[in-house]
Amino acid sequence: MKYAIVDIETTGLRAGKEKITEIAIYLHNGKEVTGRFSTLVNPEKKIPYRITRMTGINDRMVEDAPKFYEIAKKIVEFTEEAILVGHNVRFDYSFIRHEFLSLGYEYRRQTIDTVKLARKLIPGQPSYSLGKLCKALGIDNRARHRADGDALATVKLFELLLSMEKEPENLSTSNMAPDRNRQILEPLPHAPGVYYFYNKHNELIYIGKSIDIHARVQQHLTNNTTKKALEMKNNLYRVEYTLTGNELVALLLESADIKRHRPLYNRTQLRSYFNYGLYLFTDENGYNQLRINHIIDNSTPLYTYSSLQEGKEHLTRITEKFGLCQKLTGLYKTEGACFYYQIHQCNGACIGKEPPGEYNMRVEEAITNYHFDKQNFLIIDKGRDDSERSVVKVMNGKYEGFGFISSDMRISALHDVDDFIRPQKDNKEVRRLIIRYLKEKKKEVRLLYF
Repeated sequence: MKYAIVDIETTGLRAGKEKITEIAIYLHNGKEVTGRFSTLVNPEKKIPYRITRMTGINDRMVEDAPKFYEIAKKIVEFTEEAILVGHNVRFDYSFIRHEFLSLGYEYRRQTIDTVKLARKLIPGQPSYSLGKLCKALGIDNRARHRADGDALATVKLFELLLSMEKEPENLSTSNMAPDRNRQILEPLPHAPGVYYFYNKHNELIYIGKSIDIHARVQQHLTNNTTKKALEMKNNLYRVEYTLTGNELVALLLESADIKRHRPLYNRTQLRSYFNYGLYLFTDENGYNQLRINHIIDNSTPLYTYSSLQEGKEHLTRITEKFGLCQKLTGLYKTEGACFYYQIHQCNGACIGKEPPGEYNMRVEEAITNYHFDKQNFLIIDKGRDDSERSVVKVMNGKYEGFGFISSDMRISALHDVDDFIRPQKDNKEVRRLIIRYLKEKKKEVRLLYF
């Protein structure tokens, strides 16, 4: 068996956004080291000071170092037919794969994670971080947080783990799965999209989304934490997928397909993940009141939230935007007037001053038209390859759908993209997804307003 024990240093933690600054690979035949490759890498971007403090690698050190494309062929040849081994190998592997993807090359290797292997063979350790685990096991590492030092320490750790496992085939961790798992994983891309689980009766049992379909499905296949996770994994027979190019389109497609198909395990997941909902009821005085409460089985909330805090933040925003009463939205507990009335932001529904009909109109507007800052716009994001871009269309404050356009297409009007848009249903959930995504990723997308 041929192993390639790897460690990298980077400019940050997010593969695809950050870059590699150093890489070290030790080849191993299961008995001894048979080769070594190590080099600094010019990341072609500034190295943050906090990273320099941790690794000691600064901009001057990598100025004359080779860029990744200059060492890419060497890495491919050096690791050919080898199983990639690393401590938390998903981190190293994801960065290496993204570097290759930026060059238009699909780099794939099986992997072994020494973190998972150590948990299996040396249970009960207080920490499985490389530094603390090596210290506990008496493994020396004089160059911590440098690729060569950490890679060599991982070599020694791996040799120890090899000596403890009498049957090498039992070294399997996430990517060295049984035949069924390998058959499922092999065709799946390391790219954003929506994936679909089918059972042996060709029934759709689960829909999910990920920025890395292969890695996410792999997590499902190794998830033994709950009875439901085990049941779904055991019922999984095949996986289909749809590439989306980016997370937003994946979110929108996932939401639409779950509503359309309502797979078994999505229904149970929704009940467990979205624990809170926004509910509407009319009090004895005729005022429509809004409340954030735990989701009750068979109830249909207006919005769903993963936490009470998320729900309160959303309710606070629409209360402020539409001039609602804090008392009637449950945000201000009082027997008399709410705080907003005291500062002239509430018209007095809390004390019966504003007629229920007038107040209820604003509540209705809030729950049906809580949209966006602008009414007509396009969101341009990454496509499924470099030749295209994704486009999400919002017109008159309503989500119209998404599609893909040529990367060099010029857009001068909202309707220019109509022929490329896949129509979708507008609903409160997708508006919330778009609002949240723009809040988090606005700097990473292009917005065209009309």
